[in-house]
Amino acid sequence: MERQGNISISSENMMPIIKKWLYSEKDIFLREIVANASDAITKLKKLISMGDAKDEGAFRITVTTDEKAHTLTVEDNGIGMTEEEVEKYITRIAFSGAADFLEKYEKAGGDGIIGHFGLGFYSAYMVSERIEIFTKSYEEGAPAVHWESDGESTYTIGDCEKQGRGTRIVMHLAKDEKEFSKESTVRGLLQKYCSFMPYEIFLNPKGTEEDKPVNTPVPLYCKQPKDCTEEEYKTFYRETFNDYNEPLFWIHLNMEYPFRLKGILYFPKVRKKVELERGQVKLYCNQVYVADNIKEVIPEFLMLLNGVIDCPDIPLNVSRSFLQNDKQVQKIASHIVKKVADKLNELYKNDREKYESCWPDLATFVKFGAIKDEAFYKKISPIIIYKNLAGEYRPLESYFGEEPKEEDKEKAEPQTAYYVSDVDKQAQYISMFKEAGLDAILCDTYIDPHFISYIEYKNPYRVRFMRIDADVAGAIKEDAGEDAEIAAVFEDLLKERGVKVKTERLKNATVPAIINVSEFLRRMSEMNSFYDIGQSPEDMTLVVNTACEGVQALKTAEEEARKTAAEYIYLLALMNYRPLKPEELEKFTSVSSLLLGKYLKTL
Repeated sequence: MERQGNISISSENMMPIIKKWLYSEKDIFLREIVANASDAITKLKKLISMGDAKDEGAFRITVTTDEKAHTLTVEDNGIGMTEEEVEKYITRIAFSGAADFLEKYEKAGGDGIIGHFGLGFYSAYMVSERIEIFTKSYEEGAPAVHWESDGESTYTIGDCEKQGRGTRIVMHLAKDEKEFSKESTVRGLLQKYCSFMPYEIFLNPKGTEEDKPVNTPVPLYCKQPKDCTEEEYKTFYRETFNDYNEPLFWIHLNMEYPFRLKGILYFPKVRKKVELERGQVKLYCNQVYVADNIKEVIPEFLMLLNGVIDCPDIPLNVSRSFLQNDKQVQKIASHIVKKVADKLNELYKNDREKYESCWPDLATFVKFGAIKDEAFYKKISPIIIYKNLAGEYRPLESYFGEEPKEEDKEKAEPQTAYYVSDVDKQAQYISMFKEAGLDAILCDTYIDPHFISYIEYKNPYRVRFMRIDADVAGAIKEDAGEDAEIAAVFEDLLKERGVKVKTERLKNATVPAIINVSEFLRRMSEMNSFYDIGQSPEDMTLVVNTACEGVQALKTAEEEARKTAAEYIYLLALMNYRPLKPEELEKFTSVSSLLLGKYLKTL
């Protein structure tokens, strides 16, 4: 005999709005209903292990779609409920069945039990106009119970016919939500939210041997690292992240104290994009999907990786979509950062060749992490490497000077470390550096300008960086080489163009002139450009090489030829610094033609 009752709302334990705005994404209801089914099986397994219930065969969850009836059904063969329990856990919203069960059986432990059945169950009303529950308790002789409600303040409850223990939830979908009665839609949601739930989930099974679960009840990250093969790691990566490029390497997280944490973090190969591309770190709680890339648990720079993290100790709010920023979460995040740093250090020390081969893919991630996380920087700063002009990798710190004593810091001169940002554009400078026996490092990722500024900030008394085309003529000159007469020729030519002139006697006599730029002003210009503030004017100095025979010939040349040759020397130096602008290229072609004509007449 059925009777009616009123749904009791425990307002102090729930969000104010249930039916429409309980979750930010309504399709998450399926995760909640299936998670409840998983909880029901886990509870029964606990009772079986304690001898309080009989083991009656394999556990499973069945999901059935019916487009004609516009229904979606989820059924489990777990613990089931008595009428009293339905009244207690379903009609009193936000009363936690899990908490009550654990309190009763605390000696058995609560591993794997997820949550708040009442509140999670009501998420189904975001897509349903009516819901029925058919449930039968594991308790001997307990009658099956039928409960039904349209999600308003009333429900009906009474006895019913049901074979076997467990719970079947039938969701009669609202008119605008019939998409959830399609097998393809539900399969996609199960793969998104329930891929690693601990019990087999079958979608529309036909009752044959061909039926395959849509999930993996024992995912790779739940196994011990020693039991996993390299091929299994690669297969798990491909299937989980749909990336058919093999990962560089991975970290298998597995710990029980001081908090429980399992997972695998993969270092992917760099995508062919100039900007950082976010990876996907999936967060799970007891094998139930929570969200992607939650910054409280996964530091921002680690989101460049791909991975799976499962932590039952993470405190979640009712929607399981946002984390409370407490000390436990901070400890988990710090531990993950430490494990990543430890893996990189291990690879650097034990397999330097592989580390260097992976570095082009790792460099941006490591530098970004160093800037974002102080603890990470301290651990990995000795293993940050850069390629020099000979193509050999060296630790960045090997380019630094020694840390001065505290009393000497104010007068200390930091070591100058030269760098190349574009091998092709700065080829002439590289050649001159090599001839002078000098070295430089290759900084060719887009994060390098920010990173070297950060390194200078962290090591103000040890190093300063200058690009190879900065004001470095002093590093490659032979002597002062000052020549007022030659300087006057170029100053007269360039006075309207805002280009300063300097004469030096360089070690390479074949180069007539080079362009130097102020490192500070160039960085400011690049920063303005990066933030779209506007390009600053170029601050250039033309360094004229008085050791060059062609430059010395300017002194005896006719005035017109001297002007033409000086223009050519300037444009040639400019061309080795950056691409010529259209008007500059036109001028270069013109003066080249004039000089060629004059030269041919002398033959």
